[in-house]
Amino acid sequence: MSDKKEIVSASPKVRKLAREFGADIYQIQGSQRKGRVSEEDVKSFIKESISGKVEKKQISTLQEYDHSEFGEIDVQPIPRIKKIAGPHLQKSWNEIPHVTQHDEVDITEMEKFRKSLRDLYTGEKISITPLAFIMRAVVKALKDYPNFNSSLDVEKEKLIYKKYFHIGIAVDTPHGLMVPKIRDVDKKDITELGKELKRVSKLSKELKIDKREFFGGSITISNLGGIGGSFFTPIINQPEVAILGVGRAETKQVFMGAKYENRIMLPLSLSYDHRVIDGAEGARFCVHLKESLGKDFAYKLAI
Repeated sequence: MSDKKEIVSASPKVRKLAREFGADIYQIQGSQRKGRVSEEDVKSFIKESISGKVEKKQISTLQEYDHSEFGEIDVQPIPRIKKIAGPHLQKSWNEIPHVTQHDEVDITEMEKFRKSLRDLYTGEKISITPLAFIMRAVVKALKDYPNFNSSLDVEKEKLIYKKYFHIGIAVDTPHGLMVPKIRDVDKKDITELGKELKRVSKLSKELKIDKREFFGGSITISNLGGIGGSFFTPIINQPEVAILGVGRAETKQVFMGAKYENRIMLPLSLSYDHRVIDGAEGARFCVHLKESLGKDFAYKLAI
């Protein structure tokens, strides 16, 4: 690789062309006299990059000026958690053909049921996060659509189907995003899941959670409801093949029967690996979640 401090001979027009293509002109071999770079050299470099003859890392945005030349800056090291997660996310985004499906779920009845929960002995109100209900709904869907609970072995051309139901939960910590797993969600009731979520979240924020707990998941749930926003495009957490994004629930006017009613609507964003899951199955998975979290099935999730 050439030293970026050396002078590269090229006209302003050629430099502009390289910038527009996102090519680093210091990587391009000039064919003209004294190594001067021409428009054809830039175009040839791009063609070779696309065909794989040039490593992808050779194409970069050219930073001709240091940020400090435009004003005061503060340079900080990348946090350790983000440094670890960054390459993993980039690999996932580059290798997996992502499809993201968006939908809204009417959770009005579920919320009424959730807020009515009380201890059978003391009569005290039981506070349980909606995420516990969502986890149970996801497990019910995984049982009916096992492709979502699989991993793809590209080299052996095999699909690995998991018989367990370990749900990854994206936890926002001061150190960065962590995705520990809640084990055997199908074997825990709503109260147990609520306690498990608090425990895992606390351990993650205190950096006391075992490294093993970040592996062996079925599917991940990224819940941004506590922060805000509606729909987004979550990146699949390899080697899983799907991830469910949850936004903030809002009360909306929904036409039901012959009139409009106030309903609590929950935005969902489901990203899946299109090599394993097609659009029709993705849509059916979303419909299944809507039924599980909707009016007719909400109470069953507590069983």
